Amino acid sequence: MNTFEGTQDGSGLKVGIVCSRFNEFIVQALLDGARRGLERCGVREADIDVAWVPGAYEIPVVTKAMATTGRYDALVTLGAVIRGETAHFEYVAGPCADSIVAIQLETGMPIGFAVLTVENVEQAVERSGPGAGNKGDEAAVGAIEVATVLRQLRH
Repeated sequence: MNTFEGTQDGSGLKVGIVCSRFNEFIVQALLDGARRGLERCGVREADIDVAWVPGAYEIPVVTKAMATTGRYDALVTLGAVIRGETAHFEYVAGPCADSIVAIQLETGMPIGFAVLTVENVEQAVERSGPGAGNKGDEAAVGAIEVATVLRQLRH
C-alpha cells in the first residue's frame, strides 16, 4: 500500500498570492500571516509574488491567470467579505469561493483560500490577528501541504 501525505516543507516552491484591496486593513493582516506561514515552511521571500485586485469579486480572474502561467507551485487567495445590509455579501462571497474551487479542479493548482466571509469587523479581526488562528497563515500552510502531496502523486 502506498501512502501519500503532504509536508510543510516548501523549500524551492514558488507561491503566488492574490489579495483584495477592499477591507485592506484586514487583508494586510492576512497577508502578514500568509508570509509568516510560508516562511515557517521554508519558502523564500524571493519565491513569493503578490498581486492586488480591487475586491474579492476580482480574485478569481487573477488567480486563474496565475494558475495557468506555469510559474507557481501553489497559490493563496486573501480577502474579507463582511456582511452588510444589502445582498452584496451573497453576490460576492459565494461566487468567489465557487470560482476558486473550479480553478483548482480545472488547473490542478493547489489554492489556499482565506477570503473571510464574516458577519462583522470584529469577526474579521479575530481571524486575521497576529497570533494563532490567522486564516492567511492557515491557507498558506495548507497550500504548501497540498502542493507537496501533488508533487508526490505526479512523480
